[in-house]
Amino acid sequence: MNKTENQMLIIFGASGDLTARKLVPALFNLFRDGHVPDNFVVLGVSRSNLSDKAFREKVVLESEYLKNKATVKDFGLIENFSKNLFYEDLGENYDTSYSNLAERIEDLNTKFSIGNNYIFYLSTPPSLFEAISKNLTEQGLNDETKGFKRLIVEKPFGYDLKTAKNLNKGIQKYFKESQIYRIDHYLGKETVQNLLVTRFANSIFEPLWNRNYIHHVEITNAESNGVELRGGYYDNSGALRDMFQNHLLQIVSLIVMEPPIAANAQEIRNEKVKALRSLRIMKDEKTLNENTIRAQYVSSKINGEVVKGYREEKDVNPESKTETYAAIKFFVDNWRWKDVPFYVRTAKRMPTKVTEVVIHFKSPHHQIFQDSGMLNKANKLIIRIQPDEGILIKFGVKVPGQGFKVERANLDFYYSSLQETHVMEAYERLLLDAMQGDATLYARADEVEAAWAFVDPILDYWKNGKDVRVHGYSAGAWGPKNADELIEGIGTWRNPSENLADDPGYCVIC
Repeated sequence: MNKTENQMLIIFGASGDLTARKLVPALFNLFRDGHVPDNFVVLGVSRSNLSDKAFREKVVLESEYLKNKATVKDFGLIENFSKNLFYEDLGENYDTSYSNLAERIEDLNTKFSIGNNYIFYLSTPPSLFEAISKNLTEQGLNDETKGFKRLIVEKPFGYDLKTAKNLNKGIQKYFKESQIYRIDHYLGKETVQNLLVTRFANSIFEPLWNRNYIHHVEITNAESNGVELRGGYYDNSGALRDMFQNHLLQIVSLIVMEPPIAANAQEIRNEKVKALRSLRIMKDEKTLNENTIRAQYVSSKINGEVVKGYREEKDVNPESKTETYAAIKFFVDNWRWKDVPFYVRTAKRMPTKVTEVVIHFKSPHHQIFQDSGMLNKANKLIIRIQPDEGILIKFGVKVPGQGFKVERANLDFYYSSLQETHVMEAYERLLLDAMQGDATLYARADEVEAAWAFVDPILDYWKNGKDVRVHGYSAGAWGPKNADELIEGIGTWRNPSENLADDPGYCVIC
């Protein structure tokens, strides 16, 4: 395990929702479990006029997010934890002199023997990334002559390939690529990381992980909620930008990648970049029309209650064409995955909240049990990312009794069964990795740009294509009626239940 040195975490945009909702609870859990160093300080920075005491009360002592996650045993630690939090008012805007901020950082550095080790967390709009980087540099706060300096930036990292490249160039003027950590909280989930272990630590999987044995790959990201109070943001983003370009393509890269030389950040990220660059980019309108579907949820009843359609949501253009459902079929141009179709969908207002990967294996070429009820019931490996995180394998077993009637059984594992082990939440893991200088689960510049290079032609087609339609689907349904046309010849989309244990199978083998 890497050593966690004394350090200071400086959070820009600290008065915003993310700090109280995600960052502070994650930092408290790390504090409670002994993962932070003896000398550890959090300095909140934003334009709000707050004192140290007011900031502590806002994000710790009065934080419902923290209290809801804390146990009775934790309450005595919360006040001690809050003593590590401080606040600095930046003034009217983020593009100003940081001289006062630099003085405050130096004071805390001296007082707590931090050793000039600083992490700057930019929980701000991407438009501020370059300005903050510039002003930190003007105060010498990017200089690693004494102590490390790291920069964590939140998504969205760009609106398209052009803006992503401009963001990269803007930050890299002031910070080296090795100092930049682009966060994607999906990569902090245990089951996402377990994709690597499943593949490369088990000889029963990796030899089968190719076109000779895998028929197709299916990924579903479903959210039961609508856009809620994010209508203004979402209408300028959409499902493809909000989920597919970052979270889901990160998952795709872990499925597609070749075995890295070693389990370190450089080698793993090298292979992820190769994987993303191997995705076949769709360029002509015919291919894009046949392999992409976009849709919006329309008003419907869910559990007897009328639910608004997307265009009726607050701050959404009543004539909006922004997609709340995106389904993409694509191929990977390398030996391992040649001619294996990938089907990926993401949507709002679906029947349940779930994210999972399904590896559909090919059926045996010689079907000696084709009359036994097992036809078209090929083996599946299901990797559940959220909720009810776990892994399930579907395989054929003989039904007890006379003859060879075959049914499908489930062999499963759930992370919730590890009762003696605390499973870190995504932000806990990612923050600790950054504190220890491990960038494995953070995106690199070329990785981000490779993902945008694949997505850009789809976005352009949806915006300017002649035959593009926005389909509708009832709120609470599994998408538009024509969604199965995308997967035609394969079958239909797998519509998962919220609990992996509820997945239909003849029996469960524990």
